[in-house]
Amino acid sequence: MSSSVSPLAPKTVPDMPVIAGVRLATAEAGIRYKNRTDVLLAVMDKGTAVAGVFTRSKCPSAPVEWCRAKLKGGKARALVVNSGNANAFTGKTGRSSTALTAKIAAKAVGCSEGEIFLASTGVIGEPLDATKFDGVLGRLAETAEPGDYLAAAKAIMTTDTFPKVATATVKLGKAKVTINGMAKGAGMIAPDMATMLSFIFTDAPIAPGALQALLKSGVEDTFNAVTIDGDTSTSDTLLAFATGAAAEHGAPKISRASDPRLKAFVKAFNQVLANLSEQVARDGEGARKLVEITVEGAKTKASARKIAMSIANSPLVKTAIAGEDANWGRVVMAVGKAGEPADRDKLSISFNGIRVAKSGARDPSYDEAQVSEAMKAPEIAIKVSLGLGKGRDRVLTCDLTKEYVAINGDYRS
Repeated sequence: MSSSVSPLAPKTVPDMPVIAGVRLATAEAGIRYKNRTDVLLAVMDKGTAVAGVFTRSKCPSAPVEWCRAKLKGGKARALVVNSGNANAFTGKTGRSSTALTAKIAAKAVGCSEGEIFLASTGVIGEPLDATKFDGVLGRLAETAEPGDYLAAAKAIMTTDTFPKVATATVKLGKAKVTINGMAKGAGMIAPDMATMLSFIFTDAPIAPGALQALLKSGVEDTFNAVTIDGDTSTSDTLLAFATGAAAEHGAPKISRASDPRLKAFVKAFNQVLANLSEQVARDGEGARKLVEITVEGAKTKASARKIAMSIANSPLVKTAIAGEDANWGRVVMAVGKAGEPADRDKLSISFNGIRVAKSGARDPSYDEAQVSEAMKAPEIAIKVSLGLGKGRDRVLTCDLTKEYVAINGDYRS
C-alpha cells in the first residue's frame, strides 16, 4: 500500500449500513507483509445466493478456478480474501492451497467446502502458504460482526492508496433493501468480464440465476468500461451475495432478472458498481488525473467502445495528459489504430468542452493558452465525434506518470 493517498480519492467515505445475514472480520496472517491486515472473512447466513464474473485471462489464478467450479451450486456461506499473494501461476501447489483454505474455512464456519468462495491478490508466481489461515479463520468466524466494511476493504488492498466502498438503499416491494460493495485495484487493470477484486452484498431475496444475470449485465458499462494500463489481471473476481433477509420485512422473492419489481433495485445495484469502478480509476497507480473518454457518432456502440479503449490505453495519450498537454494529434492516432470505421475528415475532438479539432483539422478557433489552462484540471473529459452513426460509449482511465513506472519497477522486490 502507498503511504500517500491519491489526490483523486473521494473527499468523503459513506457510512456503510449493516446488512442482515453478513458478518465480517479481518486479521493479520503474515501472508507477505508484517503489521498489516491481510485476510478478510465474510460469513453469510444459510441460503445466501451467490453470483460471479471472472477474468477471461487464459492464465487464471487458482482461486478463480475454484470459484468458477463452486458457483454452479448457487449458494455461499463464506468468502475468504487475502492480499499480498495472488496464488496465480502456482500450479498444483496453488490448487492445493485453495483446497486447504476452503477446508479450514468450512470447518470454521460449519458448512461444506462447496459453499466457500476464495479470492487472492498480490504477487504472481509465489506459492501461497495456506497453513497461515489455520487458526486465523477459526478466530475470525467467532469474532465476525455485522458492520465494518471499511476495515474489510483495507484488508484486501495492495498498491491501492485508499479503501473503496459504496452503498445504496432502495425499496423492493414493501421493504427497504441495502446494497453494499467494496473493491480493490490500482494497477494491472483492464477488466474483462469482471474487476480486480470486488464484492457486493445485499439482503434482497434474489435467486442465484437472477443475480448472475444482473451482475453480468451490470459490469459491462461499469467495471468493463475502466482501464488503467490495458493489462487484464489473472485474478479478476467480482462476486455478489444476496442473503434474502429482507424477505422477512416484505421484500418479494425474485427468481427472474426481468421481474419488473426489480427496476429500482437494478438501478441502485448498477450505481454501486459504477461508483466502485470509478474509484478504481481514481486510484490508478501514480494517477494525478481522472480521464473520461466519450466517443459518439460511431457505427455501433461496440465500435465506440473499441475506439474509446484505444484512446484510454494509449501510453502517448496518457503521458500527454500527465504533462497537461492537449496533444489532440495523439487522440487522432489512437482513433486511427483502433481498427474501427472512422473518417478523418468528419472527426472532431474536444478537451474539457473546448473543441480543438473539427472536420479532420485543427479547429479554426483553437486557442493554445485556453486549452492548456483547461488541461490543468484534475478531471479531463475527452470527447470524440466520428460523424458516422449513432453509436456511443464512455470509458474511464487515468494519466500515466513517472510514479506508475516507479511502483511497478520494484513491485516484487
